[in-house]
Amino acid sequence: MSIITPAAAIAAAQDTIRAEARALEQLAEALNGPLNAPFVEAARLLAETKGRVIVSGMGKSGHIARKIAATLASTGTPAQFVHPAEASHGDLGMIVEADCVLAISRSGETAELSDLLYHCRRIHVPVIGMTFKPGSSLANASTAALVLPECGEASEEAPAPTISTTMCLALGDALAVALIKARGFNAEKFGAIHPGGKLGAALKRVRDIMRVGGDDPLVSPDIAVPEAMKAMSVGGIGAVGVIENGKLIGIVTDGDLRRKLSPDMFAKAVREIMTANPKTIQPDAPIADAIAIMNEKRITLLFAVEDGKPVGVVHMHDLLAAGVR
Repeated sequence: MSIITPAAAIAAAQDTIRAEARALEQLAEALNGPLNAPFVEAARLLAETKGRVIVSGMGKSGHIARKIAATLASTGTPAQFVHPAEASHGDLGMIVEADCVLAISRSGETAELSDLLYHCRRIHVPVIGMTFKPGSSLANASTAALVLPECGEASEEAPAPTISTTMCLALGDALAVALIKARGFNAEKFGAIHPGGKLGAALKRVRDIMRVGGDDPLVSPDIAVPEAMKAMSVGGIGAVGVIENGKLIGIVTDGDLRRKLSPDMFAKAVREIMTANPKTIQPDAPIADAIAIMNEKRITLLFAVEDGKPVGVVHMHDLLAAGVR
């Protein structure tokens, strides 16, 4: 059994990471040179695709292709991975005239891609080829040939795809971000297709989780404190909003009642004990904004207002229930 020393393990790791970093820098520089025009053409083809982007590759390139397809789909570009070997056995039917194909092959000579490329040529589907070999079959068959600079692999002893797959992955990410910029894809659109998990929750809007109606108790500034306490109990959020002429002018929380407790408090009007001009939020604001305000002000709820009028309330409990931390 081989034994690797800690020093050797760290040295190998650092050499690999630095080699990949150098390769990525060369890739970035190539975009100012030979990759410039092909990349712009590839981005144009993807942006103008009316169907789906079909991403394909064999072996390690296939794994990268799957990730690129997932990244495109999650950022507003309909995309799908098609296995090149399966394509030859019926899955070519997944590729139609309105689509665009992104094919990945380090050598540009992957045999399993040949039927797919022929199918694209037959039905006039544009092909974006990602390869390291100019003049290869893939490069020659491509509408836009993305020929990456050759930087070798991380290990000379066993040159498994390492640096090359990292470069292809980075170039796929670059295409995805270029499309995000071109289409004005924003956080709201991103959140709409990422509804699950912490990320999806943070990208929701306040109106998506705020309480409305009976759950946002509102009182007049002229009622007595005991009446406000009853409304607070019914609302169940530990606070009441104070409105005048339909607009929110203050708030009373259970903490306010405890801090201002005195023998004569129960004879006072709400106006005398409320916190005037409370912090509020717009219902279309991202939930992340509500969290930031609550953390900064050390409060547990916010009234959502439009034109000064309360339309709902969001509580820290609602944020926790939505999966936001």
